[in-house]
Amino acid sequence: MPEPATEPDTEPTVEAASSRASGTQWARNPVLPGFHPDPSVCRVGEDYYLVNSSFEYHPGLPLHHSRDLVHWRPIGHAVDRPGQLSLAGVRPSGGLYAPHLSHHDGVFRIVCTLVDGHGPDGTFLLTADDPAGPWSDPLWLPDAPGFDPSLFFDEDGSAHLLGTRQIHADGRTAIWLRAYDLTTGKPTGPEHVLFHGALVAARWAEGPHLYRHDGYYHLVLAEGGTEHDHAVTTARSRRLAGPYENNPRNPVLTHRHLGRDHPVTGAGHADLIRTPGGDWYALLLASRPYGGGPHANLGRETFLARVVWEDGWPVVNPGAGRLTEETEVALPPHPWPAADPVDHFDGPGLAPHWNVLRTPPTPVHSLTARPGHLRLPLLPQTLADHAAPAFVGRRQQHIDVTADTALDFAPAGPHEAAGLAVLYDAEHHVTLLVTGDGRPGGRVARVTVRDAGVQTVRGEAPLPPGPVRLSVRARGQEYTFGWAPVGAGPGEAAAVVAVATVDGRLLNSAHAGGFTGCYLGLYATARRDGGSGDGSHNGSGSGNHADFDWFGYHPEPGPGGAAG
Repeated sequence: MPEPATEPDTEPTVEAASSRASGTQWARNPVLPGFHPDPSVCRVGEDYYLVNSSFEYHPGLPLHHSRDLVHWRPIGHAVDRPGQLSLAGVRPSGGLYAPHLSHHDGVFRIVCTLVDGHGPDGTFLLTADDPAGPWSDPLWLPDAPGFDPSLFFDEDGSAHLLGTRQIHADGRTAIWLRAYDLTTGKPTGPEHVLFHGALVAARWAEGPHLYRHDGYYHLVLAEGGTEHDHAVTTARSRRLAGPYENNPRNPVLTHRHLGRDHPVTGAGHADLIRTPGGDWYALLLASRPYGGGPHANLGRETFLARVVWEDGWPVVNPGAGRLTEETEVALPPHPWPAADPVDHFDGPGLAPHWNVLRTPPTPVHSLTARPGHLRLPLLPQTLADHAAPAFVGRRQQHIDVTADTALDFAPAGPHEAAGLAVLYDAEHHVTLLVTGDGRPGGRVARVTVRDAGVQTVRGEAPLPPGPVRLSVRARGQEYTFGWAPVGAGPGEAAAVVAVATVDGRLLNSAHAGGFTGCYLGLYATARRDGGSGDGSHNGSGSGNHADFDWFGYHPEPGPGGAAG
């Protein structure tokens, strides 16, 4: 792995600026669509690496690689094995919060917080020689209270940990810094409180990052909470330990003044990066509500913005002062090969866009039991449990998209079910499941909605014997579930029999709370029909299984399907 390039504080030469101009391109926002919040980015030479929060999903802390800040390819996860770190039993939107990625002296490091773990939790450090892994077991940092940690390496090579500590129930916080020995995980100096937020009575000043520029230490942080009032604020000091001067132009970016009907809301939690040519950019999160009201089913996504320095302070997207649909990037294009829209499950492992819930004690799927298929056992755990059900899902990354699959499954009765799920969290999801209808060998396709813990059957249709094709078609906030014969191949038109159309506005944080986004996936369970309604599974599972031949993810052309 190459060493990071030096990044002098001087501006690039005229020749370098001319070279950059010849390689300019435009990035379409968001650059990472779908549930990719809290981005943290580092550069090693001409390579950029980015990590995001993942909360209760496993494998956790997804990593992406880019050569141009525009095109990103998944390269793996930092938390990818049960013995490394357990997410067992964590609540929805608990788990892995706000990681920070850095590279120093040939070592990649991630500091992160495990929230509400049922074993060790709190702040921890992971290391790797290659960002694609393997990553180390966690080194727990018990002297690092709070959340949203980040690392800063000063010019003398010393390592310092920043973090956020809540100091009042109303959301007031303190941003702190301590020198750390990253081998032992112990602090080597006193704590310094650097900041409490830029605005009067600031709430949720968090996500601190430090940078050196033009003789100053620059502190960049999120403020105002991660919803509509989110913002990016900054402060600076000549001394690492402060005092820090508040930027008189704060916030340097927010969308809260644009009103709740603006198409992009909640902009904040920025991490800055400098290119070899001397240009600065910010990767940050924001959301795209749609369908009327604040409903952003795709969750908090990763956006890109330009940063320039004026009077020693950062200015985000000069001339616009907000996130824009397209961002000019002074780097030559470096796209990656397009991913296959259909997964045929014929590889040795799942592709990196797939996740399961929490940390299963044993695998909840198999790719070898029936080669060329994904097999799910019928476990007693359901999506309503704070457990690890037989669910394998991927992020919904487009507003308008169709997902479909070919399912081979013979339920033994009404207590066994398998099919598709659209999941926000344990209390808010929709399923299209093949299940027994009470007659020997009889089956139906049934659509069930779980909203605020209450389950309602929205529609069902009888099925013929044999494999069937199941689909969910999202057009804005309308999710239409249906089935078809398997004669048509993946991605081909089929005469779909609609079972039910569901209002998707129940599938987002504005309705349900939390910090995640919609997942589309494959699911199987053995339970009493309808579930218990209280989040606990009812049944003991079975020896049966469901086989999925393929899964297709097909964005629609146009504004709702083009991002990403």
